[in-house]
Amino acid sequence: MQKIKLSLREALVMLILILAIMGVGVIGLGLSPQVPVLLAITVTIFWAKFKGLSWDTINAGIKDGIDKGIIPIVIFILIGAMISTWIAAGTIPTLMVIGFKAISAQWFLPTVFLVCSLVGAAVGSCFTVVSTVGIAFFGIGVTMNFSPALVAGAVISGGVFGDKCSPLSETNNLAAAVVDTDLFDHMKTILWSTLPAAGVSAIAYAILGFGHNHANLTKINTTVAALSQNFHISWIALIPIVLVFVCAGFKMAAIPTMLLNVLVSTIMMFFNNPQLNMTKASTIITNGFVAKTSNTEVNLLLSRGGIVSMMPTVALIVLTLSLGGLLVNFGLISAVMTPLAAKLNSHAKLITAALAACIGINIFVGEQFLSIILPGRSFKETFNHDGLKSSALGRVLEDGGTVLNYLVPWGVGGVFLANTLGVATMSYLPFVFFSLLCPIMSLVSGFTGLGLKTQSETVKGQLSQS
Repeated sequence: MQKIKLSLREALVMLILILAIMGVGVIGLGLSPQVPVLLAITVTIFWAKFKGLSWDTINAGIKDGIDKGIIPIVIFILIGAMISTWIAAGTIPTLMVIGFKAISAQWFLPTVFLVCSLVGAAVGSCFTVVSTVGIAFFGIGVTMNFSPALVAGAVISGGVFGDKCSPLSETNNLAAAVVDTDLFDHMKTILWSTLPAAGVSAIAYAILGFGHNHANLTKINTTVAALSQNFHISWIALIPIVLVFVCAGFKMAAIPTMLLNVLVSTIMMFFNNPQLNMTKASTIITNGFVAKTSNTEVNLLLSRGGIVSMMPTVALIVLTLSLGGLLVNFGLISAVMTPLAAKLNSHAKLITAALAACIGINIFVGEQFLSIILPGRSFKETFNHDGLKSSALGRVLEDGGTVLNYLVPWGVGGVFLANTLGVATMSYLPFVFFSLLCPIMSLVSGFTGLGLKTQSETVKGQLSQS
């Protein structure tokens, strides 16, 4: 494959230009993120052509980028099908009714954070948590007159924390693989960031929700009545959720778990509604569920899901991964990060730089996996020579890469969550305390040495001589 000879200055100019295109487009002009990313791809491609690369090399860069996202793309499509079938099967409406009857207004927010954390730990996916139980909690919170952005923040924080506690998490497994460390050693290491961040988050949600005793009970009762009259509300409707936990116990991969869940939920749809035929069921799976109750809020909340609803997100993923593949193959990322990594001479500087690199990839590319892979490759050798264990780098990749992707308006995570909950990324961002606190915990660790794992002196000496 052809290579471009790049100076640090030229690489920085190109990356800053790409950042400016996406930042001005999404934040400044309020455009859909697909358009600025498409423009960034266009600029990158013609710059590469100007530098002498062939069209085959350019196409290979796009292909390499997309190849990394095939599995997440399929997962996103299946999440759309799960949302619509869970609503039609009565699963999400049942969760809402149970929540309305059981949750105290005063402790609602910390309860949401805790439950979403537990579900996230079981399923290993923040996206699944938000798009299932998260939707139910979101509906309850809005009906209880909580700020939609605040409820969304509690749901997302819980989902992200649970994801970081799960051995089934794709990002946990990826980060451990990138730094060549044991998965469970990696998970133990990131607890130095995740546990303090989770504790502070829970306290913050308790404070923000304390004294919230002015929930409109009449409104809640009306909503429960509308749900009970129009959906199948029963413990049987929770079978799809139980199935998710069972599959997690058997360590079944995400895609077969979701396919099985859609199948079971679809069968339940037919039992709940004998008049349902295959054409109508196919429409629900494809185009989403449309609620037709006498309650406008219930209709707005539960008219969602379907494969088609995920297409804007899928389109952004494809474009974002394409851009990432071009930046990697053209050497733009490595041209900036490699010389930077070689000049760092202290733990604090090294961790700060690695965090900044992860955050930068999230902003430039907007994709979780790349925010782990690219800095991981660039900083791995430097961490080893500085005497730090590989798991220390894995923790930084999670704190600066994984958890912050949900806060980038044009990032894969940010777009998906905003689309699923109907709350703009910039609106819920200030309330996703867990994600905001994790990089701070990493910085504290870097400057104080707290929880920072180092290698033995023997190993350190061997690395210095290599």
